Amino acid sequence: MTADSDALARALAADAPLTWVITGDSITHGLVHTQGGRTYAEHLHEIVRGELGRVHDALIDTAISGWRIVQILEDFDRRVATWHPQVVTLMIGTNDCSDAGVFPVIEPGEFAASLTDFVRRVRALGAIPVLLTPPAVDVRNAPERGRIAEFAQATRDVAAAEDTILVDPYARFAELGNGGVPWGLMNDPFHPNAAGHQALALELATVLGLDPAGSRVLPKLRADVAAARLN
Repeated sequence: MTADSDALARALAADAPLTWVITGDSITHGLVHTQGGRTYAEHLHEIVRGELGRVHDALIDTAISGWRIVQILEDFDRRVATWHPQVVTLMIGTNDCSDAGVFPVIEPGEFAASLTDFVRRVRALGAIPVLLTPPAVDVRNAPERGRIAEFAQATRDVAAAEDTILVDPYARFAELGNGGVPWGLMNDPFHPNAAGHQALALELATVLGLDPAGSRVLPKLRADVAAARLN
């Protein structure tokens, strides 16, 4: 339990509305790969505003496909600050780890430094930062992203150093895939499908302590993820 976890629990127990900014790359942007299903940000929206009854909360997805952490920092005002958030979640790293020609190659240490900058900027807004590792990648079919484990670890290291809330989809997807990629949760080598987004939403809800009494959503997500995992 971090100080941020305690602060979030108090905020959720209070009546004051919260603004949540959910940002990142294509996985959070959520286009194409869910094939019309809900993204994890949309599931979070239903849990918070529906099942928790926090109807005055606002959940805003500002992620952009193809982006890296340096681009988010360059556009921080629009992506994050302009919304005056109380909670900011960031899942990033899938593009940052790529060494394909389309991206400049960056090292895990540079990535970690940028993540640290992001966390401190979020805190300067008076908001609670939440860091998410990227989901696992099928490296055999996406060799340009073969360094993703190092970037997931860099995220964990920053979360530990900055005492932020950490959600670890990379570890969870590896667990669901029995040490490999859980293909029932993927639409391609590095984009989760609709069931994958359900798994992301479950992990996020679990870590953030979002467990509405009599929830209909969470049992459905668990059942769908379990069924998809067997495919």
